[in-house]
Amino acid sequence: MRITAISAAAALMVLSVSTSLMAQRPDDQIDPKSLALLQEGRAAQAAGNLDGAQDALESALAVDPRNREAFLVLAEIARTRNLPGKAIRLYREALALEPNDLAALRGQGEALVAKGATTKAQENLARIKTICNGACNDATVLAASIVKGPPATATAQAEPTKPVPAKP
Repeated sequence: MRITAISAAAALMVLSVSTSLMAQRPDDQIDPKSLALLQEGRAAQAAGNLDGAQDALESALAVDPRNREAFLVLAEIARTRNLPGKAIRLYREALALEPNDLAALRGQGEALVAKGATTKAQENLARIKTICNGACNDATVLAASIVKGPPATATAQAEPTKPVPAKP
């Protein structure tokens, strides 16, 4: 009687594990609906419709959160809108899926430079050079961005105001 209960429990465990493994897709198979939404988002971005592109790309990620390319295009849109912090987060999401993605490393590095974090951008440059085994286009672009430095802000370009005299 004890053997029957143990064997039934073992059979149930094997059945449930094998069923759950069959339901999972490999990481390299992105849902086709997500890929279609990615293409729709790219088309909207190319047409200049950034809001439509962002909506389509966020829908693509809702369908399949492993769509790394959707994170990259969303990050590009964030950089276009001068939102480097958001772009850095989106690039981080893409790098969580593929740590050696050169485009994500370069984009994140450029966003870090725009945010003023040139030290972290140099870390990304070092990673790119390690992956490329030397110089490559992504390393050259990021190095140029680091040398150029962060963009000047409107307050830094304004004329200095005259000091207000202190009251005696």
